[in-house]
Amino acid sequence: MRLPDAGLHPIARSRKEAMKHRDRIIAALNHEEPDRCPMQVSFTPEFAERLRADMAMNDRTLNVSRSGHNPHGGGNTYELERALGEDMLQTSVGWANSYYQGDDVYTDEWGVTWRNVPYETDFGTGHYTEMAVHPLAADGAISQYHAPDPNRPGLYADARWTLDQFQDEYWIVGVTVTTIWETAWALRGYTQMLTDLWDNPDLANAILEIPYQYHLTAAKRLVEMGVDMIWIGDDVGTQRGMLMSPAHWRQFLKPRMANFIGSLKGINPKVKVAYHSDGNILPIVPELVEIGLDILNPIQPLCMDPAELKRQFGDRLCFWGSIDEQQTLPFGTPQDVRNEVLTRLRTIGKGGGLIMGPTHHVQLDTPLENFWAMVETITETPYALLR
Repeated sequence: MRLPDAGLHPIARSRKEAMKHRDRIIAALNHEEPDRCPMQVSFTPEFAERLRADMAMNDRTLNVSRSGHNPHGGGNTYELERALGEDMLQTSVGWANSYYQGDDVYTDEWGVTWRNVPYETDFGTGHYTEMAVHPLAADGAISQYHAPDPNRPGLYADARWTLDQFQDEYWIVGVTVTTIWETAWALRGYTQMLTDLWDNPDLANAILEIPYQYHLTAAKRLVEMGVDMIWIGDDVGTQRGMLMSPAHWRQFLKPRMANFIGSLKGINPKVKVAYHSDGNILPIVPELVEIGLDILNPIQPLCMDPAELKRQFGDRLCFWGSIDEQQTLPFGTPQDVRNEVLTRLRTIGKGGGLIMGPTHHVQLDTPLENFWAMVETITETPYALLR
């Protein structure tokens, strides 16, 4: 059974789409200008609830056994994404699904213990999930550690459902982010894992291999199932530069990422691969292109200049993100948001090659006026008007 189209907000209701959502993304990734720039937006659970209320969707019941909202995709009906007119849907397998799993303290299937930490905004109290206990913190713990099994059929039920329901219309993304580094330091501890790169490289490699093999197995399965794109990546950047040296990235992560991408394209040469890292990772962007990357995410404008990235790499790389979630969306005015969207369309989006969206999940501190200014400007600005 296919789901009916989700009810539309007035902004979305007034829009008649000229292209299928998936065709819009295909055009952009072919470095062509579609009717409008493709869009992808995700939300923290608290912002998702505000948005549902604003769109009068809280009382809607869809005839499927799914509920809630996982910001990494999957486990829900995608009613918000579809109602907004987004062009891609995500289905996630892997450690990143451990975020937002409980109300207080909980331990995920990898053995990482989390705690919820509240924060206050003008729009209510939100919660972040932070790691509190790392199962491989002791040097000898790895000898007794058993990772979850990535071959369990139940892990892929959401992906199968999403493909069956939506692939005719939407671009379907298999998510295996936190692919190597972030899961590894969750298991070991952030400071200790960084120290291991210098002082205990054999142990560092053994720990990195655990999430690498898990997520590679999952990504291969998702490609075999027919997803259009795999989203991989790890946060290896800070606001000003790399959090590890490029030399260490080349030693520990680049060979694994190269094999990861090559393995997926060996299954399906047409599958696209997107790579996520927050921060300024300019020193390694040429090498990501070298190992076969198609799309870079999220392009934080306070860390890297989107227009300059387009100038240097736009003939070999596409981009996803670029709308500032640190200042413009939460603290700017609606006009600031509109201006930023238009700037991106005229620079990094010129000639195609851009999937636009915020550089992180939309946070609870974002005014709805700013959110709708972003959505409206993206979806109501034809490329033809920019020429």
